[in-house]
Amino acid sequence: MTLTIRGALAVGSGGMQFDREELLGRLARLLPADGVFEPLDGLVLKRLSEPSGCVYGTSRASLCLIAQGRKEVLLGDQRYAYDPHQYLLTTFELPVTGRVVEASADRPYLSVQLVLDPAMVDSVVTEAALTTPRRTVDAKALVVSPVEADLLNAVVRLVRLVEAPGEARVLAPLVKREIVFRLLLGEQGHRLRHLPALGSSSMSIAQAVERIRREFDRPLRIASLARDLGMSTSGFHQHFKAVTDMSPLQYQKQIRLHEARRMMLGEEVDAASAAFRVGYRDASQFSREYKRQFGEPPIRDVDRLRQTDRQGQV
Repeated sequence: MTLTIRGALAVGSGGMQFDREELLGRLARLLPADGVFEPLDGLVLKRLSEPSGCVYGTSRASLCLIAQGRKEVLLGDQRYAYDPHQYLLTTFELPVTGRVVEASADRPYLSVQLVLDPAMVDSVVTEAALTTPRRTVDAKALVVSPVEADLLNAVVRLVRLVEAPGEARVLAPLVKREIVFRLLLGEQGHRLRHLPALGSSSMSIAQAVERIRREFDRPLRIASLARDLGMSTSGFHQHFKAVTDMSPLQYQKQIRLHEARRMMLGEEVDAASAAFRVGYRDASQFSREYKRQFGEPPIRDVDRLRQTDRQGQV
């Protein structure tokens, strides 16, 4: 009996290793040079031949798998590291900092991201007769979890379709639904069922996040926002922190700083004007918080990014 069990485990382990090797080989072929490639709607492939500095941006509801290399994502005060043995699941749009920490010319970082459509998740939940847990569960919007064999195999089959566009038109939507189904059955299924479109306790926080993002340049009146969502101020704080790993004020500050940086880079707005436009009334406070977030004062940071862009490294 012991030999039978070990044999079965060996077969399963071998199957996952085969899928990992296939995924790595296909990505290496599809991405001969560094860059980002979206060959199918919502399927984003990335290659990087050296470790990156911190990249600041906004996450999307998505599944991320690494075929080779390692990456870290910082959300609030929490750091999430993952490699080919884990996946990253995000269920909200959140300001995050990402950094590829393991990559080289011989062994480039190769990854797959599948953007998750809330309507599709809702449809799969309904079709599979799954329910949103009524009890209070961890609703954190970003998590790292071990890759299951069935999930990895479905992702490999989706990547295969990149090289078969005729089949992809018919099969890609089906494989995407299978991936969502595998996620729902997996360790983080309860979290995915709290995707905002599904209508859950997290939906109030999703509405708050959207409102803060939309009105980031206005004063944040937390008591009023909580009341509009039918929550107490303390309850709102608690739930917001549980989902986003930061307070509402911290979230607003990160949105403001990211938007100011975008303005200075894309619209060539000076630091003082950008600070005012995103809601700061004190330029010195803006400069301090900008340096704390991005590591350098606004002018120096933007000059560095422009120089990097001119050198074709972004």
